[in-house]
Amino acid sequence: MGSADLQRYRAFADVLADAAGAAIMPYFRARHTVEHKGGQRLDPVTEADRAAEQAMRALIEREFPDHGIVGEEFGAKPARGGYCWALDPIDGTRAFIAGLPLWGVLIALAYEGRPILGVLDQPYLGERFAGSREGATLTARGAPRPLRTSGCGRLGDATLSTTDPTLFDGVEAAAFGRVRDGARLTRYGYDCYAYAMLAMGGVDIVIESGLRAWDIQALIPIIEGAGGSVTSWSGGDAADGGQVLAAANAQLRDAAIDLLADAAR
Repeated sequence: MGSADLQRYRAFADVLADAAGAAIMPYFRARHTVEHKGGQRLDPVTEADRAAEQAMRALIEREFPDHGIVGEEFGAKPARGGYCWALDPIDGTRAFIAGLPLWGVLIALAYEGRPILGVLDQPYLGERFAGSREGATLTARGAPRPLRTSGCGRLGDATLSTTDPTLFDGVEAAAFGRVRDGARLTRYGYDCYAYAMLAMGGVDIVIESGLRAWDIQALIPIIEGAGGSVTSWSGGDAADGGQVLAAANAQLRDAAIDLLADAAR
């Protein structure tokens, strides 16, 4: 893909993010219906999730009818070619329904399964993170700035994050505990926003499990564009989700992989 094509898709991703934000914001910190998708732990979906994904899907189908779409709320539309959009209209719905601004709209474009463009938009804060092979940026209050991961090279100096301390059990919990015990600081509860802070240099490692493609594909180009890496716990491809390790640099990635090895699958 040439630079001009990449810029065209980047501009279109901005259109998608604007449409999603417009659909979401009337519901944030307002009364609305929250449904439970099922299971023992609350898995919420709101009117805002559905409205945002529908708005983005309609734009993609109009502008790029041959492109595939995979989204959290409305499933998959097969591609007629190599391009597929992965959409998570509100990553962090639990934070959203609690009125906390630690959620985001995730938009990814993948080519033949590999994410090439990612956008994380937080419309309440007015922050838009974007990444590709050309680098990563944060645009806030109309001003873009380049993103760069931290230079932290030692686990003992690192800030670690995961969304929920109860996310892991069994051997996964033990493996995560080893990394947590070796890190300087651990913070919980940030969903996609932790990955944004990794790209910005505030967080150094994010470890999660049970992710789906729409949870992670948008974040891969952002973190890689900022100089970091996103892999599976074994160091492999994380584009389909599952066990995900994001790190500011190779030293931290390798240190975490060593501690996660017996739980990697």
